[in-house]
Amino acid sequence: MSMVKQTIDVDVPLRNAYNQWTQFEAFPSFMEGVEDVTQVDDRHCHWQTKVAGVRREFDTEIVDQLPDERISWRTVGGDVQQKGVVTFQRLDESHTRVSLAMDMEPTGMAEKAGDALGVLDRRVKGDLKRFKGFMEEHGHETGAWRGRIRPSDSATGATASPTPTDAPVREAPGPMRTPGPESTPSRGQESWPLPGEPGDPGLR
Repeated sequence: MSMVKQTIDVDVPLRNAYNQWTQFEAFPSFMEGVEDVTQVDDRHCHWQTKVAGVRREFDTEIVDQLPDERISWRTVGGDVQQKGVVTFQRLDESHTRVSLAMDMEPTGMAEKAGDALGVLDRRVKGDLKRFKGFMEEHGHETGAWRGRIRPSDSATGATASPTPTDAPVREAPGPMRTPGPESTPSRGQESWPLPGEPGDPGLR
């Protein structure tokens, strides 16, 4: 396995940076070599990539997700072996440190040669720089999903749940993570009550 670690500071609030990273289907906007990401359910995505001229399709599973702190994942099945974690650290009210660590097993001569030349390290660094540019140009996230996924959820197949301290709010419009048949609705896909409206938790 090849280990890559990169960090970048983004000039947006922590919540905005985290929310955007939950929008996996938007990854092709800033990730080199990622051609398409399809959200299957709260924990699983199907990826199509082209790296060093090699096209691959594979599935990933979220193994741990804690809003505003971290998202970790791994590949499942297939011949692509990868795992990683992205973490978010509040620097102040308008700046966030995003750190990405990945383990990847290069397969094939082209990928192994690229790994030896540090191609993966430069690609991850470039992805973070493009994420920074994407966020700072837009000024806000394109959508959000703020459910909690614990490592035990992945092992048992339990449904992801919203964080109990995260009060329902309306999120920015845009591409949303598509929920599975029994999953927690993505924010923006369900009409949450505004403060003061009937159903507002603060009125109970």
